[in-house]
Amino acid sequence: MDTTSETIVSATTPRGEIALRVRPDPSGSGVVHELVVAGVFAMDSLDPSTEVALAQEALARVDSPDRVLVGGLGLGFTTWQVLKDKRVRHVDVVEIEEDLVAWARLALAPTLGLVARHPRVTIHAGDVDRVLHGESDPAGPWDLVLLDVDNGPSFLVHEGNERLYRADALRAALSRLAPGGVLAIWAAQREPALLDTLESLSPTDEVLLEVEREGRRLEYALYLARA
Repeated sequence: MDTTSETIVSATTPRGEIALRVRPDPSGSGVVHELVVAGVFAMDSLDPSTEVALAQEALARVDSPDRVLVGGLGLGFTTWQVLKDKRVRHVDVVEIEEDLVAWARLALAPTLGLVARHPRVTIHAGDVDRVLHGESDPAGPWDLVLLDVDNGPSFLVHEGNERLYRADALRAALSRLAPGGVLAIWAAQREPALLDTLESLSPTDEVLLEVEREGRRLEYALYLARA
């Protein structure tokens, strides 16, 4: 993360500080937005290709993705890619940080503003784990459930998110899918234990994505399980 970053806005939450920052774009055009959660670099707008791929890979696996649930708002790139598919009639976004939801509605980052204003989107401030267990609105079923709330089970943004990758939580997520639906999970690296758990519950694909960032080759992973 670039040390020249400047904080646009920050807030203290029960899970720690959340901050939206900007830094100069290395290309010299504009700025790069960064999201930092509890001191952990969550994502930036420099290269959202893997967030986009999460949506693309999931959408390619269903015939009629009418309803989609996105767990984790981030900077909005996954949801914005979902909305580009005209088959999608409605997207529920569940974000645990109320302040990030407010910043989206204030359009403090470009894609966040596009998502928050879109007529096919409803953003809910809440815990996606409770939603997937049927303990909180919105209610399913969904044709796609996309989870991008962490950097994966080996690099958690919040320690409490560990429960999302347990077999009972994954089983609950799969139960919220319509017939033929897909559960898709983003991770910052390969997660063999997660793959094993998903495969014990449902047929699952692992998709590896190579990205070059600031001179480094990185490998991300997507996990896609069918209802």
